[in-house]
Amino acid sequence: MQHSFVQNGAQKYNGGRSSLSWWFSTPQGTYVLDWELTQFDSAVDDVFGFRALQVGLPEIDFLRQNRIPYRFSLALEPGAALAADPLQLPLASQSVDLVALPHVLEFHPNPHDVLREVERVLMPEGQVVISGFNSASLWRLRQVFSRKAGAPWDGRFIGLVRLKEWLKLLGLELNGGKFGCYAPPFSNPQWLRRFGFMEKMGPRWLWFAGAVYVVRAVKRVHGMRVVTPAWRRERARRRALAPMTQRSHKNHG
Repeated sequence: MQHSFVQNGAQKYNGGRSSLSWWFSTPQGTYVLDWELTQFDSAVDDVFGFRALQVGLPEIDFLRQNRIPYRFSLALEPGAALAADPLQLPLASQSVDLVALPHVLEFHPNPHDVLREVERVLMPEGQVVISGFNSASLWRLRQVFSRKAGAPWDGRFIGLVRLKEWLKLLGLELNGGKFGCYAPPFSNPQWLRRFGFMEKMGPRWLWFAGAVYVVRAVKRVHGMRVVTPAWRRERARRRALAPMTQRSHKNHG
């Protein structure tokens, strides 16, 4: 019975991910993807080590700006270097320095367990970069009132407050992030362009209401102090992902 449940859940997850991949080719999806790739570029640029893993969406390189020598993808979709469910990563504990999770959690039946697996394979002081659809946004309202099936509307949007709680329970400390894509969820590219002014207004007046977020967290191990080279600290100071302020964790769970 357990095997059947996991298998059915994996099939549903795989279907949702494939649909999301197609959606990213639409004007609406391109609008989101362009912003997310910019944030991932900034978040992974200053992470060093020996192994970097991207889970899901293997046809899109979310690790393109990272210079770790061994970068690979894992997914149930075709095209990944490793074919596996992120619920059971076929990797040794503490063997990966960086993990990218582009919209994995809201399309997996067991998102907290996926995070637990990520924590297991991360090295001490390893980093994870996560993107997700914001549950406190106009896009969430569109999801609630939508009659259309398919991604991204069939996903389970996860608020940043909830995500932060999950990360904290696993010893993963949030150390940067941004909200983005403040335009309403128009399908017409002309309307998306007309509301481009909201990209400047949103972070100032409605900072918590962006359609998506990208956050980065680090695996902390109590009693261990990792000495960071000066050149790495300098790169960290110049990264684009801003520190998540205390107010950013309120009223959007």
